[in-house]
Amino acid sequence: MIGTVKTLIAIPAFNEEASIGAVLADLHAHHPKEHVIVVDDGSRDRTAEIARGLGVRVIRHSINLGVGAAMGTAFTYAARHGYEALVQLDADGQHRPEFLSVLLAEVGAADIVIGSRFAAGGSFRSTWARRNVQRIIAWTVSAYARTRLTDVTSGFRVSGPRAIALFAQHYPVEFLGDTVESVVLAARQNLTVKEVPVIMNERAGGLPSQSILRASLYTGRILLILVLAGFRSAPPQVAALKKRQKREGMSR
Repeated sequence: MIGTVKTLIAIPAFNEEASIGAVLADLHAHHPKEHVIVVDDGSRDRTAEIARGLGVRVIRHSINLGVGAAMGTAFTYAARHGYEALVQLDADGQHRPEFLSVLLAEVGAADIVIGSRFAAGGSFRSTWARRNVQRIIAWTVSAYARTRLTDVTSGFRVSGPRAIALFAQHYPVEFLGDTVESVVLAARQNLTVKEVPVIMNERAGGLPSQSILRASLYTGRILLILVLAGFRSAPPQVAALKKRQKREGMSR
């Protein structure tokens, strides 16, 4: 528990044996009492074994389903166990645990708090081409979220209780769905999104979840989805959740 908020730190991992031990050790050094789970997304290496050896609970997918599916599993776990905040922390060493308190301090002010590499005060090296693609996507998502966002592809984020309830019902599973589409889904359900500046590291190990070529191809897909998002109906389980929340609000 960081502060007074019951917090779960979820680490999606796929073939991260080179870095998962150091990531968990660094996390424990900064937040020794926090609840942590590793969602091993079908790794073929010793990722799960290393995490269990360090006393961390591991939820394992039998096959690789992607980061979105791993986070969907984490949100379901968080909702079932009554957590009020869920932190996503990558297994490759990019996300620095010392910034968790900064993100969590804003949970009361927003439903989703994103650690931004590009907001004033943030820091991360990126190629010119990738940075410009991120700007285009960020500008489009900002329109849905009704606030200026600079780093919507950042996986370093915290979700509060309303976001946990939403994402436990439905979480996008396509590439970038765990970051970009989830923000759009949340905004369409009137959840609020905020950024705070953070500093990130270079990858300590493992392989990127997608190749640069595939990421480029998906950029066009993401932009198309964002354009069409305003015309799509919410998934049935999300619509049902919204109706239930509305009824509960009226009964108070």
